[in-house]
Amino acid sequence: MLPIFLLTFVSVSLLVWYLAQAAGRGDRAVLERLNRLGAQTDGDPHAHPAETEPVSVIIRIVRVLAHVMPLRRLGSRVDADLARADFPLRGEEFAAGVILAGITGWAAGSLILRTGLGAAVLAVLAAAAPFFALHLAKARRLAAFNAQLGDALAMISNTLRAGFGFAQALEMVCREMPPPISKEFARCLQEMNLGLGTEEALQTLVGRVGSDDLDLMVTAVIIQRQVGGNLAEILDKIRDTIRERVRIKGEIKTLTAQGRISGLIIGLLPVALALVLLLINPGYLRELFGNPAGLAMVAYATVSEVIGVILVRHIMNIEV
Repeated sequence: MLPIFLLTFVSVSLLVWYLAQAAGRGDRAVLERLNRLGAQTDGDPHAHPAETEPVSVIIRIVRVLAHVMPLRRLGSRVDADLARADFPLRGEEFAAGVILAGITGWAAGSLILRTGLGAAVLAVLAAAAPFFALHLAKARRLAAFNAQLGDALAMISNTLRAGFGFAQALEMVCREMPPPISKEFARCLQEMNLGLGTEEALQTLVGRVGSDDLDLMVTAVIIQRQVGGNLAEILDKIRDTIRERVRIKGEIKTLTAQGRISGLIIGLLPVALALVLLLINPGYLRELFGNPAGLAMVAYATVSEVIGVILVRHIMNIEV
C-alpha cells in the first residue's frame, strides 16, 4: 500500500510540475525558432543548448528520455497539431506528458479503486485526456480564426483601396485585430520581412493554420499576383463567400445540435455506467472481464460503440 501511495504522490507531483513548466514556455513561434536553432547546433560539439534556451530540470529530463525512448518518433506525429493548437510544446515533450498522465492514472486507480481493471481504465482515460485537450484546442482556435477571417479580408481590401501595399495591409491586420488571426498574420509578415517570398510565406501560413477558407484566400492572392487584376474586389467576393459559409455552418450546427448531443450521450453512457459500477461494486464486473464469453461481449460492444460514434459523426458532419 505504501509503494502505491508514494508512486501516486510522485506521479501527480511530476504531472503538476510538468504542466506548470509547459504553461510557462511562452510563445509557440519562439519555441519553433529555438527548435531550428537547436537543429543547426546539433552537429557542433561546442554548442551548448543551455546557452540558447533556458529550460527547467523536468524539461531536460524529458529530453534525455526522448533519446532513450521512442518519444521523438511518436511526438513528430503531433507536431502539426501542436502548432495549430498553439501549444508551446515539442512533440516528444507532449508524448512524455501522455506517458506521465497514464502512469498517474494507473497509480491513482490502484490507490483509490484497488483493482487492476479500474487502474487500467483510469490509465487509458488519463493518457487519452491530452489528445482530447489538443483536439479541442485545435478546433476552437481554427473556429476562432475562421470567424475573424471575414473581417480581416475587409480590412485588407480597404487598406489596398487606400493605396497601401499588400504587406502593409497584413501589418494593419496584425495591429488592429485580436489573436489568433493577428498572431498568425504577424508570423507570416515576419517571414516575408526576413526574405521569404510572399507566395511561400502565404502557403506556409495555410499549412500552419489548416483553414479551408484561408486556403481559398491565399489561392486567390497567388493567382492575382501571377495574372493581375483588382485584388481588393477579389478579396471582397471571397469575404462575402466566407461570411456566407460561416452563417450556413452556424445554422447547420444549430439544427444538428440534438443529434450530436444524443450521439455523445449514447457514446459516453456505457463508459460512465462501467465507472460507476467499478466504484460502487468492483466485484460485479469481475465476472464479465474474467470469463472468455464476457470478454467477447465487451469486445463486440466496444467495436459496435466505436462504429456507432463514427456513423453519427459522419451523419452530423455536413460539408459546406
